[in-house]
Amino acid sequence: MRVISTVVTLLLLLNLAVGQESSAKTSLDELRFLIGEWEGVGEGGPGAGKGVFSFAVDLQNKVIVRKNYAEYPATAGRPAMRHDDLMLIYVDGASNQILANYFDSEGHQINYKVTPSSGHEAVTFLSEPSTALPRYRLSYTKLKDGTLSGKFEVAPPGQPEAFKNYLEWSARKR
Repeated sequence: MRVISTVVTLLLLLNLAVGQESSAKTSLDELRFLIGEWEGVGEGGPGAGKGVFSFAVDLQNKVIVRKNYAEYPATAGRPAMRHDDLMLIYVDGASNQILANYFDSEGHQINYKVTPSSGHEAVTFLSEPSTALPRYRLSYTKLKDGTLSGKFEVAPPGQPEAFKNYLEWSARKR
């Protein structure tokens, strides 16, 4: 009888511990390393360019707003161009997950699930797989020298893990 009582007690304690772990509240604090205004240079699909982006807490710490612009000089094959985008990052109350909605000046809209690293110095934004649309992966990593490296990758429709690099950049806080 004593063995059964011990096993039941252990199961109750284990259930309580798992319940507390699963109810842990996700927080935008995991993305604090991104906050600030950054100046970057990069290269990829649109060519070599430079730009400025910022991550700012807004709505009484309920969202992080990312604003970005990048300028690409004219090349032999195309005129100079500018790309602008906006992303809202938030904790979804129903799923307790960090999500993000991205919009840009070219008409793209991307919905991301956001996964911060355990050390809170890297984050991955990943769109859902689709047979009809590309899948996108955006990642940031804070390096030891204080710079922020970024990468934007695209996987073709129906091949959700076949990511190809589209753009890479590095940035310093202004």
